[in-house]
Amino acid sequence: MAMADITVRGAGIFGLSIAWACAQRGAKVQVVDPYGAGAGSSGGLVGALAPHVPENWNAKKAFQLDSLLMSRAFWAEVEAAGGVSPGYGRTGRLQPLNDDKALALAKTREDSAKALWQDHAIWQVRPASDFGDWCPPSATGFVVHDTLSGRMHPRRACAALVAALASKGVQVVAEAPDQGQVLHAKGYAGMLELNAAFPSETGRMVGNGVKGQAALLRFDARDLPQLYADALHLIPHADGTLAIGSTTERDFDSPDQPDGQIDDVIARALRAVPQLEGAEVIERWAGVRPRARTRAPMLGAWPGRSGHFIANGGFKIGFGMAPKVAGVMADLLLEGRDQIPEGFRVEDNL
Repeated sequence: MAMADITVRGAGIFGLSIAWACAQRGAKVQVVDPYGAGAGSSGGLVGALAPHVPENWNAKKAFQLDSLLMSRAFWAEVEAAGGVSPGYGRTGRLQPLNDDKALALAKTREDSAKALWQDHAIWQVRPASDFGDWCPPSATGFVVHDTLSGRMHPRRACAALVAALASKGVQVVAEAPDQGQVLHAKGYAGMLELNAAFPSETGRMVGNGVKGQAALLRFDARDLPQLYADALHLIPHADGTLAIGSTTERDFDSPDQPDGQIDDVIARALRAVPQLEGAEVIERWAGVRPRARTRAPMLGAWPGRSGHFIANGGFKIGFGMAPKVAGVMADLLLEGRDQIPEGFRVEDNL
Protein backbone atom coordinates (compact mmCIF):
# COMPACT_ATOMS: atom_id res chain seq x y z
CA MET A 1 0.00 0.00 0.00
CA ALA A 2 1.33 3.46 -0.91
CA MET A 3 2.30 5.76 1.91
CA ALA A 4 -0.15 8.54 2.66
CA ASP A 5 0.84 12.16 2.12
CA ILE A 6 -1.65 13.29 4.75
CA THR A 7 -3.03 11.57 7.83
CA VAL A 8 -6.23 13.19 9.10
CA ARG A 9 -7.08 12.29 12.68
CA GLY A 10 -10.74 12.98 13.29
CA ALA A 11 -13.67 12.36 10.96
CA GLY A 12 -15.90 15.27 11.88
CA ILE A 13 -16.77 18.09 9.50
CA PHE A 14 -13.32 19.73 9.53
CA GLY A 15 -11.38 16.47 9.18
CA LEU A 16 -13.57 15.11 6.38
CA SER A 17 -13.72 18.41 4.48
CA ILE A 18 -9.96 18.93 4.61
CA ALA A 19 -9.35 15.30 3.61
CA TRP A 20 -11.66 15.85 0.63
CA ALA A 21 -9.92 19.05 -0.43
CA CYS A 22 -6.54 17.31 -0.26
CA ALA A 23 -7.76 14.23 -2.15
CA GLN A 24 -9.26 16.44 -4.85
CA ARG A 25 -5.81 17.90 -5.42
CA GLY A 26 -4.30 14.45 -5.88
CA ALA A 27 -2.86 13.85 -2.41
CA LYS A 28 -2.87 10.38 -0.89
CA VAL A 29 -4.95 10.71 2.26
CA GLN A 30 -5.90 8.48 5.17
CA VAL A 31 -8.63 9.41 7.65
CA VAL A 32 -8.44 7.85 11.11
CA ASP A 33 -11.17 7.97 13.72
CA PRO A 34 -11.76 5.21 16.27
CA TYR A 35 -15.45 6.13 16.53
CA GLY A 36 -16.23 6.53 12.82
CA ALA A 37 -17.37 9.50 10.78
CA GLY A 38 -19.57 12.12 12.41
CA ALA A 39 -19.44 10.41 15.79
CA GLY A 40 -19.09 13.64 17.77
CA SER A 41 -20.85 16.98 17.46
CA SER A 42 -20.66 16.74 13.65
CA GLY A 43 -23.24 13.96 13.85
CA GLY A 44 -25.93 16.32 15.08
CA LEU A 45 -29.29 17.37 13.69
CA VAL A 46 -29.50 21.12 13.22
CA GLY A 47 -27.32 22.20 10.27
CA ALA A 48 -27.98 25.96 10.36
CA LEU A 49 -25.61 27.69 7.94
CA ALA A 50 -26.41 31.12 9.31
CA PRO A 51 -24.31 34.27 8.80
CA HIS A 52 -23.07 36.69 11.40
CA VAL A 53 -24.91 40.02 11.44
CA PRO A 54 -23.59 42.47 8.83
CA GLU A 55 -21.91 44.98 11.16
CA ASN A 56 -18.68 45.38 13.16
CA TRP A 57 -16.98 43.61 10.26
CA ASN A 58 -13.88 41.55 11.02
CA ALA A 59 -11.77 38.71 9.61
CA LYS A 60 -14.02 36.04 11.09
CA LYS A 61 -17.17 37.46 9.51
CA ALA A 62 -15.45 37.97 6.15
CA PHE A 63 -14.12 34.40 6.20
CA GLN A 64 -17.57 33.05 7.04
CA LEU A 65 -19.21 35.08 4.25
CA ASP A 66 -16.72 33.68 1.73
CA SER A 67 -17.34 30.15 3.01
CA LEU A 68 -21.13 30.43 2.90
CA LEU A 69 -20.91 31.68 -0.67
CA MET A 70 -18.69 28.70 -1.53
CA SER A 71 -21.09 26.19 0.02
CA ARG A 72 -23.37 25.53 -2.96
CA ALA A 73 -20.49 24.57 -5.27
CA PHE A 74 -18.65 22.69 -2.51
CA TRP A 75 -21.58 20.46 -1.60
CA ALA A 76 -22.58 19.97 -5.24
CA GLU A 77 -19.09 18.59 -5.98
CA VAL A 78 -19.25 16.33 -2.94
CA GLU A 79 -22.65 14.97 -3.98
CA ALA A 80 -21.56 14.50 -7.60
CA ALA A 81 -18.48 12.53 -6.54
CA GLY A 82 -20.11 10.19 -4.04
CA GLY A 83 -23.77 10.14 -5.03
CA VAL A 84 -24.98 11.00 -1.51
CA SER A 85 -26.94 14.19 -0.86
CA PRO A 86 -25.87 16.38 2.09
CA GLY A 87 -29.31 18.02 2.08
CA TYR A 88 -27.84 21.41 1.23
CA GLY A 89 -30.09 24.30 0.31
CA ARG A 90 -29.75 28.07 0.52
CA THR A 91 -33.28 28.60 1.74
CA GLY A 92 -32.86 31.82 3.72
CA ARG A 93 -34.00 32.69 7.23
CA LEU A 94 -36.71 34.63 9.08
CA GLN A 95 -36.18 36.34 12.44
CA PRO A 96 -39.04 38.10 14.26
CA LEU A 97 -38.39 41.62 15.56
CA ASN A 98 -40.13 41.93 18.89
CA ASP A 99 -39.45 45.53 19.95
CA ASP A 100 -38.79 48.92 18.40
CA LYS A 101 -35.08 48.83 19.28
CA ALA A 102 -34.61 45.53 17.44
CA LEU A 103 -36.57 46.89 14.49
CA ALA A 104 -34.44 50.04 14.25
CA LEU A 105 -31.21 48.05 14.51
CA ALA A 106 -32.37 45.64 11.82
CA LYS A 107 -33.07 48.53 9.47
CA THR A 108 -29.54 49.89 9.91
CA ARG A 109 -28.22 46.42 9.09
CA GLU A 110 -30.06 46.53 5.77
CA ASP A 111 -27.63 49.21 4.63
CA SER A 112 -24.52 47.50 6.00
CA ALA A 113 -25.58 44.23 4.33
CA LYS A 114 -25.76 46.01 0.97
CA ALA A 115 -22.21 47.21 1.45
CA LEU A 116 -20.75 44.02 2.93
CA TRP A 117 -22.71 41.28 1.19
CA GLN A 118 -22.99 43.32 -2.02
CA ASP A 119 -25.17 41.56 -4.59
CA HIS A 120 -24.55 38.08 -3.16
CA ALA A 121 -27.49 38.13 -0.74
CA ILE A 122 -29.98 40.46 0.92
CA TRP A 123 -30.92 41.30 4.51
CA GLN A 124 -34.35 42.94 4.53
CA VAL A 125 -36.90 44.06 7.08
CA ARG A 126 -40.27 42.85 5.81
CA PRO A 127 -43.82 42.53 7.16
CA ALA A 128 -44.35 39.20 8.87
CA SER A 129 -47.56 38.87 6.89
CA ASP A 130 -45.47 38.38 3.72
CA PHE A 131 -44.66 34.88 4.93
CA GLY A 132 -48.08 33.59 5.92
CA ASP A 133 -48.35 30.94 8.61
CA TRP A 134 -44.67 30.01 8.39
CA CYS A 135 -43.55 32.88 10.56
CA PRO A 136 -43.25 33.10 14.34
CA PRO A 137 -45.27 35.79 16.11
CA SER A 138 -43.60 39.20 15.92
CA ALA A 139 -44.61 41.96 18.35
CA THR A 140 -43.69 44.67 15.82
CA GLY A 141 -45.27 42.88 12.88
CA PHE A 142 -41.91 42.79 11.10
CA VAL A 143 -39.21 40.18 10.51
CA VAL A 144 -35.70 40.08 9.10
CA HIS A 145 -35.51 38.01 5.93
CA ASP A 146 -32.02 37.14 4.71
CA THR A 147 -31.19 35.09 1.64
CA LEU A 148 -27.66 34.10 2.70
CA SER A 149 -28.61 31.51 5.34
CA GLY A 150 -28.50 27.91 4.21
CA ARG A 151 -29.09 24.48 5.64
CA MET A 152 -27.72 20.98 5.38
CA HIS A 153 -28.24 17.85 7.44
CA PRO A 154 -25.04 17.32 9.47
CA ARG A 155 -25.13 13.52 9.45
CA ARG A 156 -25.98 13.37 5.77
CA ALA A 157 -23.24 15.87 5.00
CA CYS A 158 -20.70 13.66 6.81
CA ALA A 159 -22.02 10.62 4.93
CA ALA A 160 -21.77 12.55 1.65
CA LEU A 161 -18.12 13.38 2.36
CA VAL A 162 -17.37 9.76 3.28
CA ALA A 163 -18.87 8.65 -0.05
CA ALA A 164 -16.97 11.34 -1.97
CA LEU A 165 -13.71 10.28 -0.31
CA ALA A 166 -14.45 6.64 -1.15
CA SER A 167 -14.70 7.67 -4.81
CA LYS A 168 -11.05 8.73 -4.46
CA GLY A 169 -10.10 5.49 -2.74
CA VAL A 170 -10.04 7.01 0.77
CA GLN A 171 -11.67 5.11 3.64
CA VAL A 172 -12.27 6.18 7.24
CA VAL A 173 -10.42 3.64 9.40
CA ALA A 174 -10.45 3.08 13.16
CA GLU A 175 -6.69 2.78 13.56
CA ALA A 176 -3.59 3.46 11.49
CA PRO A 177 -0.07 4.77 12.13
CA ASP A 178 0.80 8.34 11.23
CA GLN A 179 2.03 8.76 7.68
CA GLY A 180 3.09 12.00 6.04
CA GLN A 181 1.87 15.22 7.55
CA VAL A 182 -0.65 14.79 10.34
CA LEU A 183 -3.76 16.91 10.80
CA HIS A 184 -5.48 16.82 14.20
CA ALA A 185 -9.19 17.56 13.78
CA LYS A 186 -10.57 15.78 16.81
CA GLY A 187 -13.16 18.22 18.12
CA TYR A 188 -13.84 18.22 21.85
CA ALA A 189 -11.39 15.40 22.55
CA GLY A 190 -8.76 17.34 20.64
CA MET A 191 -9.45 20.45 22.73
CA LEU A 192 -8.81 18.45 25.89
CA GLU A 193 -5.52 17.19 24.39
CA LEU A 194 -4.46 20.72 23.56
CA ASN A 195 -5.27 21.93 27.07
CA ALA A 196 -2.98 19.20 28.41
CA ALA A 197 -0.26 19.96 25.85
CA PHE A 198 -0.26 23.71 26.53
CA PRO A 199 -0.94 24.18 30.25
CA SER A 200 -1.25 27.76 31.44
CA GLU A 201 -0.01 29.06 34.78
CA THR A 202 -3.14 31.21 34.95
CA GLY A 203 -5.44 28.27 34.23
CA ARG A 204 -6.49 29.76 30.91
CA MET A 205 -7.51 26.97 28.54
CA VAL A 206 -6.81 26.64 24.83
CA GLY A 207 -10.43 25.66 24.42
CA ASN A 208 -13.28 23.70 25.90
CA GLY A 209 -16.56 22.08 24.99
CA VAL A 210 -20.09 23.44 25.03
CA LYS A 211 -22.87 20.87 25.15
CA GLY A 212 -25.80 21.30 22.83
CA GLN A 213 -29.09 19.42 22.67
CA ALA A 214 -31.41 19.27 19.69
CA ALA A 215 -34.51 17.45 18.48
CA LEU A 216 -35.77 16.18 15.14
CA LEU A 217 -39.48 16.38 14.31
CA ARG A 218 -41.47 14.83 11.51
CA PHE A 219 -42.74 18.00 9.84
CA ASP A 220 -42.29 18.72 6.16
CA ALA A 221 -41.41 22.36 5.46
CA ARG A 222 -38.49 21.52 3.18
CA ASP A 223 -38.87 24.47 0.79
CA LEU A 224 -39.48 27.11 3.46
CA PRO A 225 -36.91 29.37 5.16
CA GLN A 226 -35.29 28.40 8.42
CA LEU A 227 -36.47 30.33 11.47
CA TYR A 228 -34.63 31.94 14.37
CA ALA A 229 -37.00 32.69 17.22
CA ASP A 230 -36.70 32.73 21.01
CA ALA A 231 -32.95 31.98 20.58
CA LEU A 232 -33.79 28.75 18.75
CA HIS A 233 -32.94 27.55 15.26
CA LEU A 234 -35.74 25.73 13.44
CA ILE A 235 -34.35 24.11 10.30
CA PRO A 236 -36.58 22.46 7.68
CA HIS A 237 -34.51 19.67 6.13
CA ALA A 238 -34.71 18.38 2.58
CA ASP A 239 -35.91 14.94 3.78
CA GLY A 240 -39.16 16.26 5.31
CA THR A 241 -37.91 16.52 8.88
CA LEU A 242 -37.43 19.64 10.97
CA ALA A 243 -34.57 20.16 13.42
CA ILE A 244 -34.83 22.31 16.53
CA GLY A 245 -31.88 23.44 18.58
CA SER A 246 -30.04 24.04 20.58
CA THR A 247 -29.00 24.48 24.18
CA THR A 248 -25.72 26.08 25.24
CA GLU A 249 -24.38 24.26 28.29
CA ARG A 250 -20.92 25.00 29.64
CA ASP A 251 -21.36 22.70 32.64
CA PHE A 252 -22.55 19.18 31.99
CA ASP A 253 -22.28 15.69 33.44
CA SER A 254 -23.38 13.57 30.48
CA PRO A 255 -21.78 14.83 27.24
CA ASP A 256 -23.87 12.80 24.81
CA GLN A 257 -27.09 12.23 26.76
CA PRO A 258 -30.16 14.40 26.13
CA ASP A 259 -32.15 15.38 29.21
CA GLY A 260 -35.09 17.52 30.26
CA GLN A 261 -33.59 20.68 28.78
CA ILE A 262 -34.43 19.49 25.27
CA ASP A 263 -38.07 19.11 26.28
CA ASP A 264 -38.05 22.81 27.19
CA VAL A 265 -36.53 23.60 23.78
CA ILE A 266 -39.32 21.67 22.05
CA ALA A 267 -41.97 23.46 24.12
CA ARG A 268 -40.51 26.87 23.20
CA ALA A 269 -40.45 25.91 19.54
CA LEU A 270 -44.13 24.93 19.67
CA ARG A 271 -44.99 28.31 21.19
CA ALA A 272 -43.05 30.09 18.43
CA VAL A 273 -44.51 27.97 15.61
CA PRO A 274 -47.89 26.63 16.72
CA GLN A 275 -48.41 24.48 13.60
CA LEU A 276 -45.71 22.15 14.94
CA GLU A 277 -48.16 21.01 17.62
CA GLY A 278 -48.66 17.28 17.35
CA ALA A 279 -45.59 16.66 15.16
CA GLU A 280 -43.82 13.44 16.07
CA VAL A 281 -40.48 13.84 17.87
CA ILE A 282 -38.28 11.38 15.98
CA GLU A 283 -35.09 11.88 17.97
CA ARG A 284 -33.50 13.81 20.80
CA TRP A 285 -29.73 14.34 20.49
CA ALA A 286 -26.88 15.75 22.57
CA GLY A 287 -23.22 16.38 21.84
CA VAL A 288 -20.32 18.61 22.84
CA ARG A 289 -19.16 21.26 20.37
CA PRO A 290 -15.48 22.29 20.45
CA ARG A 291 -14.98 25.97 21.28
CA ALA A 292 -11.57 27.60 21.02
CA ARG A 293 -10.72 30.45 23.38
CA THR A 294 -11.07 33.02 20.59
CA ARG A 295 -14.41 31.50 19.47
CA ALA A 296 -13.00 31.37 15.93
CA PRO A 297 -11.82 28.16 14.26
CA MET A 298 -8.27 27.27 15.36
CA LEU A 299 -6.11 26.50 12.32
CA GLY A 300 -2.42 26.01 11.58
CA ALA A 301 0.75 24.21 12.55
CA TRP A 302 1.03 22.55 15.97
CA PRO A 303 3.66 24.68 17.76
CA GLY A 304 6.84 22.75 18.47
CA ARG A 305 5.62 19.57 16.75
CA SER A 306 7.04 19.38 13.26
CA GLY A 307 4.75 17.98 10.58
CA HIS A 308 1.64 18.20 12.77
CA PHE A 309 -1.26 20.59 12.21
CA ILE A 310 -4.53 21.53 13.91
CA ALA A 311 -8.03 22.27 12.63
CA ASN A 312 -10.48 22.56 15.51
CA GLY A 313 -12.95 24.89 17.17
CA GLY A 314 -15.82 24.80 14.68
CA PHE A 315 -18.17 25.36 17.64
CA LYS A 316 -21.58 26.36 16.23
CA ILE A 317 -20.40 27.41 12.76
CA GLY A 318 -18.20 24.49 11.70
CA PHE A 319 -20.37 23.36 8.78
CA GLY A 320 -20.69 26.90 7.46
CA MET A 321 -16.93 27.47 7.76
CA ALA A 322 -15.93 24.06 6.37
CA PRO A 323 -15.69 24.85 2.62
CA LYS A 324 -13.16 27.65 3.13
CA VAL A 325 -11.37 25.96 6.05
CA ALA A 326 -10.85 22.95 3.78
CA GLY A 327 -9.25 25.04 1.06
CA VAL A 328 -7.06 27.07 3.41
CA MET A 329 -5.78 23.97 5.21
CA ALA A 330 -5.17 22.10 1.94
CA ASP A 331 -3.10 25.10 0.79
CA LEU A 332 -1.05 24.91 3.98
CA LEU A 333 -0.60 21.12 4.03
CA LEU A 334 0.11 20.57 0.35
CA GLU A 335 1.71 23.80 -0.78
CA GLY A 336 3.00 25.46 2.39
CA ARG A 337 0.84 28.52 1.65
CA ASP A 338 -0.39 30.13 4.86
CA GLN A 339 -3.57 32.12 4.29
CA ILE A 340 -4.98 31.73 7.79
CA PRO A 341 -6.49 35.02 8.97
CA GLU A 342 -5.48 36.71 12.19
CA GLY A 343 -7.57 35.46 15.08
CA PHE A 344 -7.79 31.94 13.60
CA ARG A 345 -4.23 30.90 14.37
CA VAL A 346 -3.38 28.24 16.91
CA GLU A 347 -1.08 30.73 18.67
CA ASP A 348 -4.01 33.11 19.19
CA ASN A 349 -5.42 30.60 21.66
CA LEU A 350 -2.25 29.80 23.63
